[in-house]
Amino acid sequence: MGQVPLSGEQYVLEGFGYRAEVAAVGATLRTLSAGGRELVAGFSADRLRPAMRGALLVPWPNRTADGAYTFAGETHRLPVDEPETRTATHGLLAWSPFTPGEPVEHGLELRGTLAPRPGYPWRLGVTVTFTLAEDGLRQEVEVENQSDRTAPVGIGGHPYLVAGPSSDSSLDGWTLELDAAEALVPSPDRMLPERTVHVDDAPELDFRAPRTVGDTVLNHCFTGLRPAADGTVSARLRDPRGGGTQITWDARCAFVQLYSADHPVDGVRRSALAIEPMTCQPDALNSGVGLLAVDPWQAVGAGWRIGAL
Repeated sequence: MGQVPLSGEQYVLEGFGYRAEVAAVGATLRTLSAGGRELVAGFSADRLRPAMRGALLVPWPNRTADGAYTFAGETHRLPVDEPETRTATHGLLAWSPFTPGEPVEHGLELRGTLAPRPGYPWRLGVTVTFTLAEDGLRQEVEVENQSDRTAPVGIGGHPYLVAGPSSDSSLDGWTLELDAAEALVPSPDRMLPERTVHVDDAPELDFRAPRTVGDTVLNHCFTGLRPAADGTVSARLRDPRGGGTQITWDARCAFVQLYSADHPVDGVRRSALAIEPMTCQPDALNSGVGLLAVDPWQAVGAGWRIGAL
């Protein structure tokens, strides 16, 4: 038996012109391409996941202030894993092992468990299903509360989208479209929401009509999403030649975080745009905005699709 890569067992999906590689640790979308063109910023199998690329964010996305929150009258304290902002970030599931579940046509089902622990004393069963189709890769997440009391749950994804070939990858020259009317402006020191603005009053955050990202620095949560006729919302990222990548989700995710990757990975910055559909806003364990209260042995879900343009 060979040595298991740092990101866990590997699963390859191919079909409809797409190829995806999924890692067992955190049910991570490690790579995704269409016709040989990368759609997400990936990483090698034998590497610790950099910058949360492709991670699944459960039981909360984004940040929780001071790692502390109160739910149902009880105060909980999580490990503060981002000391510079004094927050607990991106949930607890991203480093948990997943194993294969039921067979899926053109896809893969992975199952994992989040065990109770100090700061989050609930057991969650999580099923993640990846399915390929002509319009891209669908990722569906189901979270079941396997505890005897109601649990607070938020769900989010963390894919870094790329619009053009890696040889000329540059976010500054890409065009972004997202029909979102409101943005949550974060505090510069803690990256927690300070206030909500309408994008009419913050034109640098207005992507309702496609426009070049330029030097705009993004680490904002957007809401006030305007769905298409089928009830879905899409964010589209294109390179100067018109090709690109889009991510689409439904009403279960009323929030989306955009992050322009300004902190370098391997010495490179702004080479991808993290577009993160979320069921709740940042610090939802404290604000309650979008937080799901899941009764014992009930389940909630969310999902998104990434495809080529």
